[in-house]
Amino acid sequence: MLPKDTRLESIRYANHAKKEEEDDHTARMEDYLEVIYELMQYKGYATTIDISEYLNVSSPSVTKMVQKLNESGHLNYEKYRGIRLTDKGILVAKNIHERHDLLAEFLKMIGVDEDTANKDAEGIEHHLQPKTLEKLEQFIKDV
Repeated sequence: MLPKDTRLESIRYANHAKKEEEDDHTARMEDYLEVIYELMQYKGYATTIDISEYLNVSSPSVTKMVQKLNESGHLNYEKYRGIRLTDKGILVAKNIHERHDLLAEFLKMIGVDEDTANKDAEGIEHHLQPKTLEKLEQFIKDV
């Protein structure tokens, strides 16, 4: 048997945590909420076509996820009428937005260019533990 303090234990923990998160919301759902939130901030509204374009997924996939987010109470969706985030959806989207900004700021502080920092932040924003984010935020404030 392998020792408990191996990287394998970290992998096990991450996969168990992912399964627990999936009950509430997945990283993919967070991506949708984040894009909808950003579109609403930028244009005042979001369409399934916009979401499809920004997430590089098919329109039927967007429709399916939007319906799922509607059922989970994260947004209100009426076919041909539009998409509106609920308070619950706004809360999740703002949280993701703030995580992204925090990570991008840190990456820029260590010399990563803005474009790369945003792309990398997008890749890791769903995977950090809250305690890690707290420490990162404190580090940025202290510098």
